Amino acid sequence: MSVQRVTVLGAGSWGTTFAKVLADAGRDVTMWARRAEIAEEIRTGHTNTGYLPGVRLPDRLTATADAAEALAGAEAVVLAVPSQSLRANLTGWRDLLPRDAVLVSLAKGVELGTLKRMSEVISEIAGVPAGEIVVVSGPNLAREIAAEQPSAAVLACADHERAVAIQKASANRYFRPYTNTDVVGCELGGACKNVIALSCGMAAGLGFGTNTMATLITRGLAEMARLGAKLGADPLTFAGLAGVGDLVATCSSPLSRNRSFGERIGRGESMGQAQAAAGGQVAEGVMSCRSIRELARGVGADMPITDAMYRVCHEGVDPARVGAELLGRERKHEWS
Repeated sequence: MSVQRVTVLGAGSWGTTFAKVLADAGRDVTMWARRAEIAEEIRTGHTNTGYLPGVRLPDRLTATADAAEALAGAEAVVLAVPSQSLRANLTGWRDLLPRDAVLVSLAKGVELGTLKRMSEVISEIAGVPAGEIVVVSGPNLAREIAAEQPSAAVLACADHERAVAIQKASANRYFRPYTNTDVVGCELGGACKNVIALSCGMAAGLGFGTNTMATLITRGLAEMARLGAKLGADPLTFAGLAGVGDLVATCSSPLSRNRSFGERIGRGESMGQAQAAAGGQVAEGVMSCRSIRELARGVGADMPITDAMYRVCHEGVDPARVGAELLGRERKHEWS
């Protein structure tokens, strides 16, 4: 299986960055942007200053605001829209998807209401087997990758041949993709790390330091692994790029929207103030903590940090209070 022509649906920071990765790997890439002015800027100026200021995009990358035009002749289609809007967007694109194109998901989250992972949503709406969808995960801070800093990612698909095809299409001198067949583990890691990053941001906003961050990251990893075990994920996945790798990057970097959002809450700002500072966008972890909490309760997985983030974000509980409650929980063996 060979992929040369790729369409990226979504022109945000990660979608634009992954389009650049593909073009720098020698692929012909067409992006779809919701706003015509963004498509025009990418097509004629080879920049997307609203999302990646200071980054020049490759000449072989073009863009359009017409989804049908963008999708014509695509051998792979990359879905680069937020997790909670994926269903609505894909419903509008479904009849335009080229037959036999490899579908690739960049979204990291669990859908509210249905509690489905992104590959499950894509499978349902696009009418393709879930085992044929490639999921991209790992430490994927867009600005660093767009600046061509060395980085790696995981491409997960039950159909290994499809994962290898996207691996070949995206590997370049600064981006090293690995393959994996554990889609469940990779998607859960990508969704849960946003919630743990919120907690690390709140801890930073409260003035806590490295020991607290390390504790939250490690115990957050334990939560992810417990949920994964209940849902059939491979435990080794959480020790890799889609687990601890993504977790460390998202929890520690000021480029992480979830960490930055949480830090504002920890400093005493309201949800509205934090959202305004983020350009009107709600961090993925704010939405995901609700769906992940419901998913965990349904399968009996203990996720106290996730529960604490839900209480702060959706019940208005003070971050300092939930922090004290986490420390005051019943003492137990580390691996119980």
